[in-house]
Amino acid sequence: MKTIQVAEVTYKQSGESTKTNELGMREMQAKAYEQRTAQYLLIKAPPASGKSRALMFIALDKLYNQDIKKVIVAVPEKSIGGSFKNTDLTSHGFFTDWSLNDNYNLCTPGTDGSKSKITTFKNFIKNDEKILICTHATLRFAADQLSDEDFNNTLVAIDEFHHVSADKENSRLGSVLHGIMTNSNAHIVAMTGSYFRGDGVAVLLPEDEQKFTKVTYNYYQQLNGYKYLKTLGIGYHFYSGKYLSAIGEVLDTDKKTILHIPNVNSGESTKDKLNEVDMILDIIGEVDHQDHDTGIIYVKRDSDGKLLKVANLVDDARDRDKIVDYLRNMSEEDDMDIIIALGMAKEGFDWPYCEHALTVGYRSSLTEIIQIIGRCTRDSANKTHAQFTNLIAQPDATDETVKISVNNMLKAITCSLLMEQVMAPHFEFKAKSTKQGNPGDILIKGFKEPSTVRVKDIIESDIHDLKASILQDDQVVRALPGNIDAEVLNKVMIPKIIKEKYPDLTEQEIEEVRQHVVVDSVIKNGEIKEVGNQKFVRMAGQFVNIEDLAIDLIDRINPFQEAYEILSKEVTTATLKVIQDIIDASRIEITPEEAALQWPKIQAFYEKNGRKPDMKSEDPLERRMAEVVIYLTQIKAKRG
Repeated sequence: MKTIQVAEVTYKQSGESTKTNELGMREMQAKAYEQRTAQYLLIKAPPASGKSRALMFIALDKLYNQDIKKVIVAVPEKSIGGSFKNTDLTSHGFFTDWSLNDNYNLCTPGTDGSKSKITTFKNFIKNDEKILICTHATLRFAADQLSDEDFNNTLVAIDEFHHVSADKENSRLGSVLHGIMTNSNAHIVAMTGSYFRGDGVAVLLPEDEQKFTKVTYNYYQQLNGYKYLKTLGIGYHFYSGKYLSAIGEVLDTDKKTILHIPNVNSGESTKDKLNEVDMILDIIGEVDHQDHDTGIIYVKRDSDGKLLKVANLVDDARDRDKIVDYLRNMSEEDDMDIIIALGMAKEGFDWPYCEHALTVGYRSSLTEIIQIIGRCTRDSANKTHAQFTNLIAQPDATDETVKISVNNMLKAITCSLLMEQVMAPHFEFKAKSTKQGNPGDILIKGFKEPSTVRVKDIIESDIHDLKASILQDDQVVRALPGNIDAEVLNKVMIPKIIKEKYPDLTEQEIEEVRQHVVVDSVIKNGEIKEVGNQKFVRMAGQFVNIEDLAIDLIDRINPFQEAYEILSKEVTTATLKVIQDIIDASRIEITPEEAALQWPKIQAFYEKNGRKPDMKSEDPLERRMAEVVIYLTQIKAKRG
């Protein structure tokens, strides 16, 4: 079976995001530095945008110009601590360098004892040292033995901030930060490449999060401003049987690749991770030797005998530290060809030459997916195209886990929809009225612009997080195949999710957010073309003049249906029937709001066809109208 390319985004290679200013700052770093005086700062920017160095600039300014006495940088795991090693900044224009005492970098080899780390942390709080690097865990454990007031005049920086929202085990960090924010004058900088709170427990209470100044730099700004990377593809490859039988179909050994095998607890896993690695090596070629000093495996490719360098990060035996150290110090394109990993090399791992991120099995965490994609989206002279491919099991009607397989497939497709939206260009939408917007604005008749600061903040900073909540909703997932009227999805289901996520919003604010989410999703899922001096956008299979756009027209379009239509064309008829049967077996609840919206359409259907909608119709929308008729009949009977 061929790989389904669900999305491919093209970028302009403007070079803007990689250029540096007179202080040595890239575009995102300069944007973050403008907010350096904020006591609480949240930086939301994609992998490779330079968040680590942005923190260095901000932290040094706080140390030298803002009466901050100490800086604590916490990372999720030791391997990421290398991003904060001593760094020359003055030769590029900044006023000082990032320099720390090696004794207070608790992420270097030989700093394994948790007791000694906590002792060092406590000593740091009391002595004259300025900078300490540690893990999230060390910060949590040390905070248990310190008072909140001990963090006075300190900057606490949390790298990979999403980690605690995606991992309930680490949710203790949220209460640590709450205590520090409540009982001390500490400054906090939180950084993340993916802040999808729908993945788990939020790291902060809502009232704490609202205190943060947010700096948002989106994926499109980052990738559009590269020098070399031109396109990014997001695809899926479905297989039957065992995933190892399909690896050879998607693993191109000419491409620098990170391959993440499935979690041992997942349905895709064989439960023997070491044997899986051996079989993948056999698919690549014949193992020639393993370097004793680095742990790197040299594999002779069957097709031409070329020696490929492969790193095995799945085996956690004694060679792991050697391999990690080798990977941390790579500097040339030829230093590595393929990395095989399970839980490592997802975030904070910098391999700019990587062209293909290949992952096996459905990843339930959107945070994890965007981090994996980020492994191949660095800018590098060796590539013009980056590719993310998800190898997914094709549902089998004879398998007792068929329902799980179908749900995983549908959720994988929704993930691709979200990633496409994240990577796509940013548009400004304005109401079409007597006033005209700025050049490039899309004017829409009947569109409600944000009327409050709260709505503006949600649209500017939380739009992808909100879309993640929508696309992870079970009823929305089941509505993707077009078995629910688009207006019901847009006007009933989506506002319900917005209301649950932001219970403080008024009805007017909910409608303003709803319109922006729907319009943004439809436009980004469409295709904009210029013909002469006119622009057209493709929606629901036809091109519409942008001058004629109206909210009523957009509300009649399911913004998420295209990916399912692509899937429908590529999988077998038998598989498609399995998917549809599973969807049909779990009915979407009918609400009074849907019934009210559907009733005029049911009446129009009767006038046109001279009959009621039929439950046995092949048209899923007609079947849904028939269900609404039954629902209304039951309501009427109850009322007597």
